[in-house]
Amino acid sequence: MPDILEITSRDNPLLVKLRKLARDPGGYRKAGMLWLEGDHLCSALRARGGLPQQALIAESAWVNQPALRALAEAAPQVRVLPDALFEGLSGLESPARLGYVLALPAAPAIAPDLATVVLDRVQDAGNVGSILRSAAAFGVGQVLALRGTAALWSPKVLRAGMGAHFGLRLIEGLDAGDLSALAVPLVGTSLATDHVLPTAALPSPCAWVLGHEGQGVAAELLARCALTVRIPQPGGEESLNVAAAAAVCLYESARR
Repeated sequence: MPDILEITSRDNPLLVKLRKLARDPGGYRKAGMLWLEGDHLCSALRARGGLPQQALIAESAWVNQPALRALAEAAPQVRVLPDALFEGLSGLESPARLGYVLALPAAPAIAPDLATVVLDRVQDAGNVGSILRSAAAFGVGQVLALRGTAALWSPKVLRAGMGAHFGLRLIEGLDAGDLSALAVPLVGTSLATDHVLPTAALPSPCAWVLGHEGQGVAAELLARCALTVRIPQPGGEESLNVAAAAAVCLYESARR
């Protein structure tokens, strides 16, 4: 049985930390901990064999929602809060009633031979989370984020990733030079190339390089790519959103 305690004070040290984490995209780095809000993320962690350090649950869910209570009881420590106090932790318009606290996973070493996504200064948290989701869906093993990319474990990226984080090797804060550890070829996305995705000879596995929403992949990084490709757009648009482009490219790699 877990250790179960009630928290009734807004000034409880744990709640103070969690309120900061919920509002600071990169705060997890200093704190060394993550706040997973909502039963979907908590379920995704458990499905991958992950264990939280603590569960926090709103009193109404603890009493009236057996499924949420069971998720809470998977943690060795359960903290039960009045609903109003739990809502103060939330970054959501419709606050969840359950959350997990867990230690920030240690960054693994770069795996040289895995199918990979490289994020070059992709700044929008929603885009980053969506790309992680596509990477997990299409069998990519790791995501490498260069400096300037949205914090991979921020609350918004976690929510947009919908649990994809727990099935990927995630490494952030890298420089372009760190990519020399990869043995798979880099494939860049660019509008200025004659290689079109449906007919380009894609290496497999490879590392797809996806760039900044406005500027695209940096020239220095494109120079490192064994191949650059563009996605044909017969509708006449100049470019796709980076998350949409990622889904198309990763699907094509998986289809091949």
